[in-house]
Amino acid sequence: MAGMRLKSDLPTKLCVVCGRPFVWHKKWACDWVNVKYCSARCDIPPCVRA
Repeated sequence: MAGMRLKSDLPTKLCVVCGRPFVWHKKWACDWVNVKYCSARCDIPPCVRA
């Protein structure tokens, strides 16, 4: 099948809050350069998270 990739071939980044690696998802395709957080939980400001 043309266009399919293995999960191991997808680009990865490290979350700036928790440091965990996360993998590219199709929903981030248009904005992958600006994605910094692995989840909505890490996207919450520290003062609210506590």
